[in-house]
Amino acid sequence: MTEPPLRSSPVALFEAHRVRFMEGAGPRLSAEEQLAMNRVWDEAVQANSSLFDGPAVTCTGLGWEEQTGSLVLSWARSTYRYRALRRVPGAPPVSSVFVCVLQVTDDGGLLVGRMSSSTAAPGRWQLPGGSMEPPHHGQPLDVAALRHHAARELLEETGVDTAPPDLTLWLITRGEHGNIGFVFLAPSRPAELLHQRFAALVSSETALGHDPELDRIALIHSETEVAELAGPLVDYLCPVVRRYVETARSPTDS
Repeated sequence: MTEPPLRSSPVALFEAHRVRFMEGAGPRLSAEEQLAMNRVWDEAVQANSSLFDGPAVTCTGLGWEEQTGSLVLSWARSTYRYRALRRVPGAPPVSSVFVCVLQVTDDGGLLVGRMSSSTAAPGRWQLPGGSMEPPHHGQPLDVAALRHHAARELLEETGVDTAPPDLTLWLITRGEHGNIGFVFLAPSRPAELLHQRFAALVSSETALGHDPELDRIALIHSETEVAELAGPLVDYLCPVVRRYVETARSPTDS
């Protein structure tokens, strides 16, 4: 099994139609690393009370299996706390696994959202999605599980209800800290409908006394429009939008 080649961009994009998942052990920590991780995590929680130590999937390896043409993802069960190791010198690297959705509009736009002030990344623009949670013991982590999680994130963050089978695995990304993202493509929807669903979601969450995960959405049509968004951007956003625009462009436009 060989490592996928990295491109010049800090975010690598892979078109993998076959993915195999291998569960293994998580990072082995010394007593000193464990203490340092807990200290950094506690400090982070004090600075941002929205952080929680929930279950998460950690990527422990990524490679190509040439015999089958599959991308092989090695993973382990962990919690968000382990991401604090990124700030512990000499500690094992920790890479996350997440899903996100390209929600397309009928006129070729893409829905992006800004994380609200109550989230772990306030003000950051990204595609609807979130970190992958490990399956229950005895159940597999596979593309179907990721697809269901992506559909749930899309509904929770935008109010758009899409059946998991209607989401197509479109791209895989590898970015900062080696984080692995599974990008799913959703069926196109009218722009007006997307705004209506999001407004209804925000109204419902606010009435219940909850802060929505996204405080704003935008429909963008180019990488230039992404750069014009006010606030930080998740690292994969520009490369993914660029790839989508290039793929969607008709021959007469090139």
